Amino acid sequence: MAKKEYSFYPGCSSQSKASADNFMRSANAMCDALDIQLNEIDDWNCCGASIGYAGGSEIPRLSLSARNIALSKQQQGDKDIVAPCAACWIATREAEDRVNENAHVREGINAALGEIGLKVEPNQMPKTRHMVEVLMEDIGIDAIAKGVTNPLEGVKIAGYVGCQTNRPFGIAGESFENPQYLDQMIEACGAEALNRYEKKVSCCSGALMFSEPQKGQALVKDIIEAAYDGGADMIVTPCQLCQMNVESYQRDINKTFKTKFEMPVVYYSQLIALAYGKSASEAALDGQIIRAKKLEEKAK
Repeated sequence: MAKKEYSFYPGCSSQSKASADNFMRSANAMCDALDIQLNEIDDWNCCGASIGYAGGSEIPRLSLSARNIALSKQQQGDKDIVAPCAACWIATREAEDRVNENAHVREGINAALGEIGLKVEPNQMPKTRHMVEVLMEDIGIDAIAKGVTNPLEGVKIAGYVGCQTNRPFGIAGESFENPQYLDQMIEACGAEALNRYEKKVSCCSGALMFSEPQKGQALVKDIIEAAYDGGADMIVTPCQLCQMNVESYQRDINKTFKTKFEMPVVYYSQLIALAYGKSASEAALDGQIIRAKKLEEKAK
């Protein structure tokens, strides 16, 4: 497989000891196996995510992501920017679109960036893509399947896409209501994807989990129940916030709703890393709150 090279915007949650540290470690193992080189943008900043909507205005929020775009352009030319976090991906794509389409917004952003000697030009910015876009469109599901040396047979998985990775931009050719790419990744790794998973694109509640936890827990409860109803051994997701909300609040949900959930929630990168023969440690299975025991067995 020929080496693919990209500009990389990791986002805050993927940093060492942050909430998605296990994603970044497994993604590094996955990219090593797939011969993908990620060149991190030097001095990148937070995309703003939810807090960017809470105060200030549109221009300051978009300027955060525009700065990352400008830095990538300055450092790595027109290489596509890869963002593994759905929130980072959406924020950066939105900034790109707004710069291209709205002169007033573009002028405001460039006024802010001008203070630090940066600028963005319409239709001259590198394209921003989610990591799963790269896997599906540049690598291809057939090529991913071809390289599997440790098929994850006997593991049944609910592919939980969530809402952000699928909307508003989506993956080329995918249905917004029933995307297939995650199921295809699961099957390519030799595992079994849940045939009908009714909560595939439901919201995990996002930051509502902090402000109104009972409402957030109710949404996550339905996501987990649907996986159990389908006979899943675990849930896999492409979204760092979805992973955190669905895995880490199960104890609270059990207390609130008198359930007995103990459903592992892992990343697609962990599946691919293991299927390519990486160890449990390289696939960051030690970063799970709820152990994915069937994957640990496969790693052995």
